[in-house]
Amino acid sequence: MTTSGVKKIALISEHASPLATLGGTDAGGQNVYVAQVARHLANLGHAVDVFTRRDAPHLPEVLEWVPGVRVVHVPAGPAAVIPKEDLLPLMPEFTRYMAAFMAREGRYDLLHANFWMSGLVAADLKRLLGVPFVITFHALGKVRRLHQGEADGFPDDRFAIEERLVREADRIIAECPQDEADLRELYGADPARIVTVPCGFDPAEFSPQGRREARERLGLDPAELTVLQLGRMVPRKGVDDAIRGFARAVRSLGQPARLLVVGGNSPDPDPALTPELGRLRAIAQEEGVEDRVTFTGSRDRSVLRDYYSAADVFISTPWYEPFGITPLEAMACGTPVLGARVGGIQHTVADGETGFLVPPRDPDALGERLADLLADAALRERMGAAALARVRTHFTWEGVARQLAQVYREVGEETAAQPALPPAGDAVGSTIDSAVDRAFQNLITTLAHSRAALGPQIEAAAAAITACFERGGKVLVCGNGGSAADAQHFAAELVGRFRLDGRRGLPVLALTADTAMLTAWSNDVGFGDVFARQVEAFGTEGDLLLAISTSGRSPNVVAALQAARRRGLTTLALLGGRGGDALALADLPLLVPSSDTPRIQEVHILALHLICELVEEQISEGLPTHLPPPVRLNPPGAAPLISAPQTNGNRKGVNV
Repeated sequence: MTTSGVKKIALISEHASPLATLGGTDAGGQNVYVAQVARHLANLGHAVDVFTRRDAPHLPEVLEWVPGVRVVHVPAGPAAVIPKEDLLPLMPEFTRYMAAFMAREGRYDLLHANFWMSGLVAADLKRLLGVPFVITFHALGKVRRLHQGEADGFPDDRFAIEERLVREADRIIAECPQDEADLRELYGADPARIVTVPCGFDPAEFSPQGRREARERLGLDPAELTVLQLGRMVPRKGVDDAIRGFARAVRSLGQPARLLVVGGNSPDPDPALTPELGRLRAIAQEEGVEDRVTFTGSRDRSVLRDYYSAADVFISTPWYEPFGITPLEAMACGTPVLGARVGGIQHTVADGETGFLVPPRDPDALGERLADLLADAALRERMGAAALARVRTHFTWEGVARQLAQVYREVGEETAAQPALPPAGDAVGSTIDSAVDRAFQNLITTLAHSRAALGPQIEAAAAAITACFERGGKVLVCGNGGSAADAQHFAAELVGRFRLDGRRGLPVLALTADTAMLTAWSNDVGFGDVFARQVEAFGTEGDLLLAISTSGRSPNVVAALQAARRRGLTTLALLGGRGGDALALADLPLLVPSSDTPRIQEVHILALHLICELVEEQISEGLPTHLPPPVRLNPPGAAPLISAPQTNGNRKGVNV
């Protein structure tokens, strides 16, 4: 790692080159993202290399693209265009080339993978060379399969690879709240390692141009109402719905208008070159608007500003969309957007303010809203102005790059704090041993840091639990996933025995064990308070709640802690990362100094075993049965306070 922070970045984008012409089957928002992020990171002082597959024989190995950015064309497979669905077998070759390139050119501070196959390359390079990586998925396989079904051409291997990447990435860049929710709900991603950073636009590239002037430059009728649909020509983009909705709006209005459909595999709108165009033209004919729909083919990025500015309304109605850059670009040109209520579009388009949102695959709703917009010039002007103000405030590529640079710095600081690991070897095909060694070393490092940070708190936790038992109280325990298993494990050790034979059973109740209650309440009411409900039912003043969460951000765990404090229970929490919202709610928080979920869980298990051992020792010594009420180490509303235990000269005499 460079002494001044993260400076040398490798952006990996196996199929989406920043040099590609947009609008084709495999060229769209990811190409723009990679190009703009690279440019703006370079403007911030980073040295950026973009690694993308060489898909034409004339491309040089290394191209000095713009100041501070090189494009490296990786010779993985034939120098020809290959559908991205068929690229997975080429990724080991891609990885070997990058490893050799890095050995020759010098180590990168950080890898930023774009898409899941690039993520596989980054994860293998991390195992091989120890370079940290972050990933922007751009699209998730499980979401794609949900919407496309058998039309999804990617292999099922994608799901397991994405799950691995979610576990191993140092940070996951979600592009919008829906993307973050999908990562958490479908992949079990650790919220502590997800950072939401949107896409953007460049004000130097997109700004209002004057509608009449833009139309004149494009050869359009200055007086004709014009609607624009721009993007990749693939079924999931919902261009067919745009055509059907446009037809309904035209019939409703009773006046002519034009729909421009921009995109395709070539500037020539030929169905032989772009197969989807044949289907779309047939739909336009079926709807009776074939003379009102103009298919332009692909257009150079330099003229897209005129298309956005020429339009009265921009339509973007995909079935699903991880983010969607074209609505931002249209808004940046002062054009209101009629978008599908999916993914990032529902985040960027303010419904009723900068445009309208409609359900996906609903031409009737689309047509109704489009007719409203086309009939009201004042409404369009008002929404266009609001759209321009919104994107300039929240969605510029400069702002995106600054947010990413901050993520890189945080990852760099975490990496720098870890001890150097032994070399992992020089062959990508033999990373298993190095991965095992690296995992053990990471655990050893986490344990060493945790020993210093948690030793006194583990003793204090055991003393608080012992005091609870000796005054006749009980302990409630909760957590999700692996933490749910840990909760039940902890309860079993104390209700039964850990090491000490012959002691009395101790009252510990795992709130994760009653499956009837959990499933009934979750189904009928919601999962957010399944633990809080049980705390209200079973918890009384003087009891103790032990909450387990690797991130401290699980809503049901946070709700349980809140309920426990309201009822006068002492609250303990085993946490990780930054502690999340649970940190301030725990009278005694035990925070593992790591953001790596598996390592946090492993330290949690050790801490629970140590607490069990200490509790048994203290119970066996016959502590007084009449103890004062528990001391609340962190009163409600106060900042978290971690208090080391008071001792009487030996560990067994711990008091709180």
